[in-house]
Amino acid sequence: MKPRSFIIQRIARFFRSSGGEYLPLDSLRRTSTSSQIPVDAHATSTSSVASRSTSPGALTSRLRTTSSNSNSNPFIDASDEFINASTSSANHETRFDPFQHQQEVRNLHRSSSSSRGGARDVSSESTFFRSEEMSLIQLYIPAEVAQPTVSELGELGMIQFRDLNPDVNAFQRAFVNEIRRFDEMERQLRFFTSQIGKAGIHVRTSLPSSYLTHPPSRQELDEIEARLCEHENRLLQLNSSHDSIQRQYWELVEQRHVLREAAYFLEEASSRQDEVRRSLDEPDVRLLDDLETGPSQEANGLGLALGNVTGVIPRTKLQIFERILWRTLRGNLYMNTADIDEPVVDPSKETTVEKCVFIIFVHGQEILAKIKKIAESLGSTLYPIDSSASKRQEALQDVSRHIEEFDSVLLNTAQTRHQELLRISVNMTVWMTIVKKEKATYHAMNQFNHDSNRKYLIAEGWCPTKEIGTIQAALRAVTERSGSTVPSILHELRTHKEPPTFHKTNKFTAGFQAIVDAYGMARYREVNPGLFTIISFPFLFAVMFGDVGHGILVLLLGIYLVLNERKLANIDSEMFGMVYGGRYIILLMGAFSIFTGMMYNDMFSRALPFFQSGWKFNIPEDYDGKTVIVAEPTGYTYPFGIDYAWHGTENYLLFTNSYKMKMSVILGVIHMSFGICMVYYNAKFDRKPIEIIGGFIPQFMFMQCLFGYLVMMILYKWTINWFETDAAGQALRNSPPSLLNTMIYMFLSPGSVNEGDKLYPGQGFIQGLLVLVAFICIPWMLFMKPYYLKHEHCKARGMGYHQPSENHVRISTDSSHTGEAGGAVVAEEDGEHEEEFEFSEELIHQVIHTIDFCLGCISNTASYLRLWALSLAHAQLSEVLWTMTLGMAWGFTGRIGVFMTIVMFAMWFCLTIFILCGMEGLSAFLHALRLHWVEFNNKFYQGTGYPFEPFSFAVVLSEKESS
Repeated sequence: MKPRSFIIQRIARFFRSSGGEYLPLDSLRRTSTSSQIPVDAHATSTSSVASRSTSPGALTSRLRTTSSNSNSNPFIDASDEFINASTSSANHETRFDPFQHQQEVRNLHRSSSSSRGGARDVSSESTFFRSEEMSLIQLYIPAEVAQPTVSELGELGMIQFRDLNPDVNAFQRAFVNEIRRFDEMERQLRFFTSQIGKAGIHVRTSLPSSYLTHPPSRQELDEIEARLCEHENRLLQLNSSHDSIQRQYWELVEQRHVLREAAYFLEEASSRQDEVRRSLDEPDVRLLDDLETGPSQEANGLGLALGNVTGVIPRTKLQIFERILWRTLRGNLYMNTADIDEPVVDPSKETTVEKCVFIIFVHGQEILAKIKKIAESLGSTLYPIDSSASKRQEALQDVSRHIEEFDSVLLNTAQTRHQELLRISVNMTVWMTIVKKEKATYHAMNQFNHDSNRKYLIAEGWCPTKEIGTIQAALRAVTERSGSTVPSILHELRTHKEPPTFHKTNKFTAGFQAIVDAYGMARYREVNPGLFTIISFPFLFAVMFGDVGHGILVLLLGIYLVLNERKLANIDSEMFGMVYGGRYIILLMGAFSIFTGMMYNDMFSRALPFFQSGWKFNIPEDYDGKTVIVAEPTGYTYPFGIDYAWHGTENYLLFTNSYKMKMSVILGVIHMSFGICMVYYNAKFDRKPIEIIGGFIPQFMFMQCLFGYLVMMILYKWTINWFETDAAGQALRNSPPSLLNTMIYMFLSPGSVNEGDKLYPGQGFIQGLLVLVAFICIPWMLFMKPYYLKHEHCKARGMGYHQPSENHVRISTDSSHTGEAGGAVVAEEDGEHEEEFEFSEELIHQVIHTIDFCLGCISNTASYLRLWALSLAHAQLSEVLWTMTLGMAWGFTGRIGVFMTIVMFAMWFCLTIFILCGMEGLSAFLHALRLHWVEFNNKFYQGTGYPFEPFSFAVVLSEKESS
């Protein structure tokens, strides 16, 4: 175990990840000539797959694997199981959690590894204080079991594979055809999903236990692919038939409206033939007159030769249509329209629109052709009608009969389509899970290499050192289940490469770790600020947000999110997802806000008289309300927080200003000093004494000589009764000195202090000594590390080494096995070399770091004054809101008073939620975030690592579909 203080060790153990108990793992069997770790394999019958009690099938009900001549495919024939389950209520459906299933698979293989004995001992236990120890491993996987082996590793989710073919184009990789195949299957499933969503069919998100065991065989995948193609073709055919029939149906509906309205127009015109005759006898009268009806084709019997154009047009385009016809034909037409009462579906666009029927009478074929072109350009549909009334009546009857037939056909087609979608939805989740897993498996296999004989696939990747035994157990399970006689082989490699950073988190610590990771991923095995953020972040938030009432509201929100986390986890909203991910942060922020609110004795800007006050106001009976009354001490000390007697006094703001400002400086110096102490733990873990001697010691001394001394003066000043008098009533001490002036003159005139500004005896000598030590620390930080590295570099060159051995080869194992790792393979990238040591670059870097630290101590300490500023602003906003709402309402009496109280209480509560808790809470959150990122993390945290992203089916299945 790496040395660390007892307190930090216990805290780290308490907050370590709850991802399951770590069980002893198989130790690596090494020899002096080879570091190969063969995975034990037991041959089984090749005709069928044998079930083992220690295989993943023991986790759930085992999927029966059929022989090659069986016709049933358990990955397709899920209908019975799902249809039987669908009779139960959808509210009782258990959603499939891929991460829970992954954890169960891990626990199973851990127990299998532990039961074989030979547990692997590691030097460090799993804590949240540092990232997990990682190993670079190499796998030799037989080609015939490559796919089930990689699939099992995906279920395990513990290896981050390295791409061994970085220069190979994605279209030239070994398994590009398989990936294209699953891309096509995934496209079909997305098509099914959209069709099921449009139909409003519920897709079950739970999975039968039999589909969580082993991957499907090639024959089963072929059957699934054929089934998907069959469903797609059938669905496309049904959609095409339904669209075609529906288009014809709505055309018939429009034609029926046209026939009805045209019959009405023509019958009315026929009854007014005399009026039409008189109008036509006058040569100067145009066809379009003020008549409400016009000549019909029956007028041909009177010697007229008029043609007509009938159809439907959207109402929004009717006026445009009329204007164009008027200007084009110069009024030489007769037109009549009628609205269609019911909404009509446009056959071409399949959208519901409001339309109207029109009939136009004109003379001449050219004009008719022109009108038809204009009508079609405006989106109208033309329906020709016969001039004979009897034929129009027969046409109307035929159209009505066809509409009834199409109604029946549409209903049957829709039912058939719905049944088809129901059959697809039954297997939808299973198929999508299988396709996603298989596609991810071949993506991972594309990163592998083949051996010279193409009998093995060679893979490299990072994994937690403690989980090597678990990975071995998984490889053994695949070998035994597949019946292969050739085992997979595992190497643990030595390397100079920087491993990925992996912090084991649970649902409680994940939110706090996300705050740290947003600043930068931790360097491998450096101190993790996420452990301290669990306490410091909600506390600093509460210092700025301190109010018992507001804290209770935030706490209630956190409790609601925590108690309903399973139900709320399914809400698909990016904004809510951020709030949900930080539900435990909100919970602690509310709890700490209640604590600091009690310290401030503040609840919605009102005092909390929990204890007896230490002050007494002697108010005379004839008090006029204008004279200032000075409170007298009672000799009683208020036991907790600020005395409630301060509320409402004239000097309350002056008192809280001084108190909170000094408190902010104290908290800031403590927070930053703790961050500097983490430099020591990082240096000690990395075995770099120069970081302690040339970094931690001068930085800590510089900080304490200046700002640690300021904190001591604040605390000392608080402990002195500056207004104490003797028996004669004379003051025993001077007036309290200004600490700001003391710090200024500490540098302007070191070693001397005015008598009136003295805080304690011997102050001048101590301040001069502290300033001297602080100035000595500056060249100490500046020159010691660069010259020490130069000395080590020259020493190594003198011994014949090209580079100093500071960055020695790292072997991913504990110290007890280092002597046996002589045969381990060293993995290096071609052309990857360490940079040559340059003294000038190192010196410039150290100059920048020294200046940044020295100036940062001043600016960062001042930055913590935001705790005082936001706390004061929050309290004053709460006071103003109370005074302007409830305080105003309680000035009324009677019914008006009741009404005003109800109205003002609603206004006060809403503004409290949205402004004081929402906006002020967000402001305090962001300021607390800045204090951790800038003021605390930059004292020790490098954040130059990269995350551990293992090949995991749980992650693949949890990813949302890209739009």
